[in-house]
Amino acid sequence: MNREQEIARRRTFAIISHPDAGKTTLTEKLLLFGGAIQTAGAVKSNKIKKSATSDFMEIEKQRGISVATSVMTFDYEGKKINILDTPGHKDFAEDTYRTLTAVDSVILVIDCVKGVEEQTERLMEVCRMRDTPVIIFVNKLDREGRNPFDLLDELEEKLNIRVRPLTWPVNMGSDFKGVYSLNEKKLYFFRVNKTKVEDDVLPIDIDTPLLDEKVGTRDAAQLREDVELIEGVYDTFDIEAYRAGKLAPVFFGSAVNNFGVKELLDGFCQISPEPIARPTDKRVVEPEEKKFSGFVFKIHANLDPRHRDRIAFLRVCSGLFERGKFYHHTRLDKDVRFASPFSFMADAKAVVEEGFPGDVIGLYDTGTFKIGDTLTEGEDLQFAGIPSFSPELFKELINLDPMKSKQLDKGIQQLTDEGVAQLFTLALGNRKIVGTVGELQFEVIQYRLEHEYGAKCRWVPMNTSRACWITSDDKVKLNEFIRLKGNQIGYDKDQNPVFLAESDWMLRMNQENNPEITFHQTSEFKTEMV
Repeated sequence: MNREQEIARRRTFAIISHPDAGKTTLTEKLLLFGGAIQTAGAVKSNKIKKSATSDFMEIEKQRGISVATSVMTFDYEGKKINILDTPGHKDFAEDTYRTLTAVDSVILVIDCVKGVEEQTERLMEVCRMRDTPVIIFVNKLDREGRNPFDLLDELEEKLNIRVRPLTWPVNMGSDFKGVYSLNEKKLYFFRVNKTKVEDDVLPIDIDTPLLDEKVGTRDAAQLREDVELIEGVYDTFDIEAYRAGKLAPVFFGSAVNNFGVKELLDGFCQISPEPIARPTDKRVVEPEEKKFSGFVFKIHANLDPRHRDRIAFLRVCSGLFERGKFYHHTRLDKDVRFASPFSFMADAKAVVEEGFPGDVIGLYDTGTFKIGDTLTEGEDLQFAGIPSFSPELFKELINLDPMKSKQLDKGIQQLTDEGVAQLFTLALGNRKIVGTVGELQFEVIQYRLEHEYGAKCRWVPMNTSRACWITSDDKVKLNEFIRLKGNQIGYDKDQNPVFLAESDWMLRMNQENNPEITFHQTSEFKTEMV
């Protein structure tokens, strides 16, 4: 198979949702239909307690939530599928935002009972910024949910995108009978018993009496009415509008019952885009280019706690990545090589000899990489669009065991390198301050420091509401400001000075009183100033 064919068969996408919409369950069922796993991990049984395949960190297994992006790869119907399962919890949204820069499309999971929720809207805003193609999967049809037409109206209104249903449910909850595929003209029947799930498929003209026989006169009449309304109100599905991020196809199903998932996967393979072009600070990089390029969108420490490894997740954007070959690290301006790059199945890894555009490759990292770093075959460029975040909560890290100071220092450095928290060191007293966007991140960091690094700590809340990186063309003015505000000045991991403001009012006052100093809301101020 030549390179063009390899690129054409890649499909790289993220699954996103509000917490508890069924995102990780859907991920597992896609893996089941793809033959990547044999049994689902999220089996809700008193006798069988397993963790979700994509939730591999110990704290995820205990809390039942995803707090880090997982990468899973498998082959299906001639396509190579790369799934990035993302955290749903809002405290870990930054990991999801970064992941969205590395995918070519998205499947958005909606709970049919709750509809569009707050985190769903935030995630969709990120997709809209990049015109990322979105497929919507309305989940949990086995429960009594909202009217499907009301859901579609809410999707269009709150997510600011046109929708087009490709399947349609016949009832919901206890009376749920299945879904009708508007494109295939097939009826998929929903049947459940205690030991297995079956879905019978019937190619059918819905105007024939056979429909009444199969689902009952009332439901047949309702389905005919619904389909007529859909065809009259919603535009015909336009694949180009979908790939341009202007139209979202909608599928209905029940992930926990395996129902509607295969139809979603088949539909995804038919319409989802191949690897797309990526903007850089110099030009747009096309996937068909012969020379390799890629960027790091995530770093994860201790993917395997037994080996204390640190992994950089690299998205291949163009050319061919080859094992053992030297590539240029553009930020450090040096060449690096990787003896054992690998692909993923959650926490399972397999060494790969080569990677094509669309692939996500794991690279063992000794501290060389930061999120957003670019590798090329020599060209000096930087991929754009890796978002950073402004912390909202600040706490001081207190070491509870002075004998474990080295372990604590190493742990907090590596964990904050992953990008879900910011680390600042106060000039006075060498105190370590961690800034996050959510309270749960502190709990996760504390847990991982103890269980992965053997370092115990506690948190002390800080009277800080905002961290701003400060720069100035007038070095004398900048140094004077740093001297006067010494107890409010910290330094990030690159030794850039940061002003820790007690309140938004204090920040505005300092901005007004120091017009020659620029206060930056993100740590990417160097990029902003170019």
